Amino acid sequence: MSRIVTVGVTFADEIYTLPRALVPGEKHRASHVSHVLGGNPVNSALAIARLGGAVHLVSRLGDDAAGRAARVALAGQGIDVSLCGDNPGCASSRSIIVIEPNGERTIVNYLDPALPDRPVWLPQALPAGTDAVLGDIRWEAGTRHIFERARAMGALAVFDGDRKPEDLGLLDLATHSVFSAQGLRELTGVSDLAEALKALGRGGHLGVTDGAAGVYALEDGAVTHYPSFPITPVDTLGAGDVWHGAYALGLAERMPVPVAIRFASATAALKCTRPGGGGGAPTRGEVEALLRG
Repeated sequence: MSRIVTVGVTFADEIYTLPRALVPGEKHRASHVSHVLGGNPVNSALAIARLGGAVHLVSRLGDDAAGRAARVALAGQGIDVSLCGDNPGCASSRSIIVIEPNGERTIVNYLDPALPDRPVWLPQALPAGTDAVLGDIRWEAGTRHIFERARAMGALAVFDGDRKPEDLGLLDLATHSVFSAQGLRELTGVSDLAEALKALGRGGHLGVTDGAAGVYALEDGAVTHYPSFPITPVDTLGAGDVWHGAYALGLAERMPVPVAIRFASATAALKCTRPGGGGGAPTRGEVEALLRG
């Protein structure tokens, strides 16, 4: 079983589903409300666990009731939370999320500014048998710490560039960097995604996800396009995180990059057909059935 470490911010998500499109400045009545755990590393970890991988979460939790509940809930989903730090006097992170009828989402986050940035509680070595780590820009100090340990032990380091990083050195530590379309455009200033990948020229294996438009990857100096799987979206919340979790697991299982991209795209497509953020991540059998077509 491949072992992955995900690092970043954990959010307690309150999700409101609307029966009609969001109109700024107006009052809306939700048709459904749910409470789930989210955030990039949690959504990725949920996907990895559902797909059959062993996964450890590295995150800063508050010492409040929400933080304690998060530990119990995550452990119940097969996620190892022993590397998560309690932070006395700090509040756990929260989000309010609005889902529109077309599956698009609007997110408002709260992250306690008192949460310590330095991951002082983390060990100087990753869990034995770690094959890959996955980090993003939401907690760059934590991502750097984990990436440096991964490279020291020869593990893969996968960077999720959903926004432009402040610490550009993370790209040099990463073995694989896959950006959102917005993140890559912010980083390079180039609107054409294929040209933006060529312009970047750092970050190991490079790629960019573009929702329904599919994935672009830079391979041997040329850009290859991988189309998405046709689906009718219900909820796109967490789809990018699920994609990255599946991609990291595929790489850890020694899938070639093109195979890992297709594996991740199938996983994210199935997630988009279900509500509940990362909790809608599919099982390994469901993904393999879609891939068989």
